[in-house]
Amino acid sequence: MTFSDEELKRYHRQILLENIGTHGQQLLKKAKVIVVGAGGLGSPVAYYLAAAGIGTLAIADGDRVDISNLQRQILHSSADIGRMKVESACEKLMRLNPDIRLEPYGEFLSYDKAVTLFSHYDFVLECSDNFTTKYMVNDACIASEKPFSLGGIRMMGGQAMTHIPGSACYRCLFPLMPDPAIVPDSSSVGVLGAAVGIIGSIQATETIKYLTDSGTLLTNRLLTVDALSMKFDTFDFSRNSNCPTCGKTTE
Repeated sequence: MTFSDEELKRYHRQILLENIGTHGQQLLKKAKVIVVGAGGLGSPVAYYLAAAGIGTLAIADGDRVDISNLQRQILHSSADIGRMKVESACEKLMRLNPDIRLEPYGEFLSYDKAVTLFSHYDFVLECSDNFTTKYMVNDACIASEKPFSLGGIRMMGGQAMTHIPGSACYRCLFPLMPDPAIVPDSSSVGVLGAAVGIIGSIQATETIKYLTDSGTLLTNRLLTVDALSMKFDTFDFSRNSNCPTCGKTTE
């Protein structure tokens, strides 16, 4: 796979990295990645992956842009209010990098649709704002044997983890989905937009590392970020053999 002169100039500083180089850039160009959620987390994820030269980037989201999104969902602007988020997102990403292929899915994915859809991609990013989608993406990725990055945000902090086939999944750590009535969402407790950007940037970095086989991934580990104290912690956890999704009893 060759690069045009323009591509070589665009990715020059990334190609200079010892862990990426020309071969790594070729791997990124061949890669197909899907981002579930074009909101707070999906915005920095999609921007950085498009800028990095991911060959095919899919965005799945059935929501429309609302003015309350604009404080943190940097893919969208005031002019996009009322538009489908995938349309707004793809427009911005194409302006950023016209050399990549964008695949919009303007819908909220069901489990069955996700299993089928994910089979066409090399890596999945869970960037939603609700537990129902997070658990669904986790389960669908396990069923389709796909690696994924999962991010979450709460007020002025967040968390991120990565799964590859054989490592612990989200349900190994949190087996049961929390009751939405007990865990308030950002509309009631607030969220710091810049903190969302930190978690999204971590997810994008994990994706690039996986695709180029670089560094150490956040597998069997949960990274937590407290932006208020600017403290980062990592907690190790193991695959649960009794996990209802990835446990040995389900194999």
